[in-house]
Amino acid sequence: MTNHWIDLRNSDCILMMGANPAENHPVSMRWVLAARDDRGATLISVDPRYTRTSAVADVYAPLRSGTDLAFLGGLIRHILDGDLIHRDYVIRHTNASLLIDERFRFDEAAGLFSGYDEATRSYDKSTWQYQYEQPTVGTPPEPKTDPTLEHPQCVYQILRRHYARYTIERVSQVTGTPSADLQRVYRAFAATGAADKAGTIMFAMGWTQHTTGTQTIRAMAIAQSLLGNIGRPGGGMNALRGESNVQGSTDHGLLFNILPGYLKTPTASQQTLAKHHAACTPAPTGRLDANGWADYPKYSVSLLKSMFGRSATAENDFGYVWLPKRDDGVDHSWLSIFDAMHRGSVHGLFAWGQNPACSGANAAKVRRALARLDWLVCVNLFPNETGWFWQDEKLLAELGGKPEDVPTEVFVLPAAAFVEKEGSVTNSGRWMQWRHRAADSPGDARADSQWMDLIYRELRDLYRADAEQAVCPEPILNLVWDEYFPDGQFDPHAVARQLNGRFLRDVEFPAEGKRFKQGEQVPDPAYLRSDGSTSSGNWLYCGSYIAPTPQHGNLAARRRAEPDDGPGANPDWAWCWPMNRRIIYNRKTFRMLPDGRARLFAPTLADGPLPEHYEPLESPLTHNPFCGQMFNPAAKPWDFRGVDVCSPCGSREFPYVCTTYRVTEHWQTGVITRHCPWLLELQPQLFVELSRELATEKGIRPGDRVRVRSARGSVAAIALPTARLKPFRIVVDGRSRTIHQVGLPWCFGWLTPEGGGDSANLLTPNVGDANTLIPETKAFLVDLEKVSVGGE
Repeated sequence: MTNHWIDLRNSDCILMMGANPAENHPVSMRWVLAARDDRGATLISVDPRYTRTSAVADVYAPLRSGTDLAFLGGLIRHILDGDLIHRDYVIRHTNASLLIDERFRFDEAAGLFSGYDEATRSYDKSTWQYQYEQPTVGTPPEPKTDPTLEHPQCVYQILRRHYARYTIERVSQVTGTPSADLQRVYRAFAATGAADKAGTIMFAMGWTQHTTGTQTIRAMAIAQSLLGNIGRPGGGMNALRGESNVQGSTDHGLLFNILPGYLKTPTASQQTLAKHHAACTPAPTGRLDANGWADYPKYSVSLLKSMFGRSATAENDFGYVWLPKRDDGVDHSWLSIFDAMHRGSVHGLFAWGQNPACSGANAAKVRRALARLDWLVCVNLFPNETGWFWQDEKLLAELGGKPEDVPTEVFVLPAAAFVEKEGSVTNSGRWMQWRHRAADSPGDARADSQWMDLIYRELRDLYRADAEQAVCPEPILNLVWDEYFPDGQFDPHAVARQLNGRFLRDVEFPAEGKRFKQGEQVPDPAYLRSDGSTSSGNWLYCGSYIAPTPQHGNLAARRRAEPDDGPGANPDWAWCWPMNRRIIYNRKTFRMLPDGRARLFAPTLADGPLPEHYEPLESPLTHNPFCGQMFNPAAKPWDFRGVDVCSPCGSREFPYVCTTYRVTEHWQTGVITRHCPWLLELQPQLFVELSRELATEKGIRPGDRVRVRSARGSVAAIALPTARLKPFRIVVDGRSRTIHQVGLPWCFGWLTPEGGGDSANLLTPNVGDANTLIPETKAFLVDLEKVSVGGE
């Protein structure tokens, strides 16, 4: 994965938590080590396992999976109690001084913020809002502030009260992290709040895949904001992604609730473009408000023009009526899609470049859901457990039939690998980087774009042949398409130019002294318009392709690095949104937030304005030591019976904490890497890591075959007793107890050669984070037992 990690050379302290870059992102680890060797940076690894990252760190701290937020709550308290904040930054650039509604409360006994509705498992957020001064005519409402940070209802004091419970002692008792290790981590990282220091965090799925995943990242963002580590070289929040284009796919609208450029998916209540704009364009809030989303209508109309071209006119709302509208309040996230599929309300699926039969939480439910489809299209490089699910012996035994009895009709489209196609990827540093095709595709394999072209043209022909009888043919018949496929071949440069956007007629901007001709590329999102005179497939990418020819216009293809002694911004290497800015929020207003400030207190999230530790759905504890609420009260639950069954907290049947992770040798579910013999030789089969203490207790030796079992299913794995895992000492109600943790990689499936084992996701629960609905696959309960002695 190629990222902006060269900027890490400016870091004085790098906290790697919920991530293991030495094993999973070895290229980025180069810059971590450079920061240590060249700048003397302190490296900190916090992980349930002692990893290769831990081995090169200056400080290692273990913690029980699912308690990251408690750990970070202790860091926030340490910063506040020691008055270690970057005061100028906190007052000027965060909402620390803003006053919150007098009715706002957090009930520690109940573990709930004010406004909770138990029936809907949701919050009324009206008491979480700012207090406002009496507005004057013609000016936006101004939030009340206290620059001294002493008012009891200012965010800073609310923050202090909230995290007063997160003492070193209590955090240690819950996380299992020794108090001395907590103090070493807190002291080292909090020292970066000094004006001449910078600290950064590297995190990954070890943080996100929890029912408190969003709030865990929020907690670290609070700590970084308090220390002034936002918008500085060597600072910030650095996400280690699972593949090189996660950022790009999200930028371009891959998720169900967004369109390209993070515009909102229209809902059923927004039947006109005016209603959509009214719902999505925030009103200004106070004098510091930069209100970047005030330009939402310019971005959305330009997007519609890029989609429907001349057919999109002011008279037809620029084709807005042709966009699908999702039902208000209904999500179509991963877990919800497969739940609906399992219930029989989804009849077809394109599984494009993915393997949900192994990657999905509660994978047995996913496989059952696939068997209830009418049709499945699998687009991939190699045979995989999703396209071939109808051969899964476990599933067939459960269904009581043969492969030919599975009703789902499966179509397989062989895809080209990334080296066999041209285009761009955008990494988590927002760098849009151009890739050139290096090889031809074998056999019938085609690039994704060419498969899409064939499917679209066939659909369009069907609609044209029977346009009068077709239901809503306009989105298909009016779609701009042919310009991307001159001579029948996909042109990625045409798409890149359209993403950037162009002027559709001559346009003049007198205030700036600018005039643009029809057909010119839009140089900056500030020049997009809502009158239909501009098009842009993604407003964030305005300025990325500034001329019609690749050699002059395609800034993503630039490859000029700065000298080794440069600051690390590399402005002439690739292109970065917005407007090639490599570092954003550098002591300026937070343009895309209505109040223009970093939010220590966030009044918009589903599960509370402040991060609070809740235990995982499946916890070894029977109550939460921090508050009266065990489980995130706003997290997405299913009916925890049948296929969605979960084990009770404190279960004796499933007494061990389990987590899942990646290995260096395999990528994702292993569809590509399991077909590489040399990689399969290095990591041939599913294994389970466990502490030597637990192995002794269970009579398990290295190489023994064991069965790991959860409430949802079981997998066979090879036992790997190791010193990398240690038992955790947890204190609850004054009583100390030992909690063991085990871990499995999730890169295998039943198609792995020579009995390599099945997916670890057969064990994981399908329960989602309250904000993102990402599954909680990093902390759940299991049991394990020896099946046979090694070698048998």
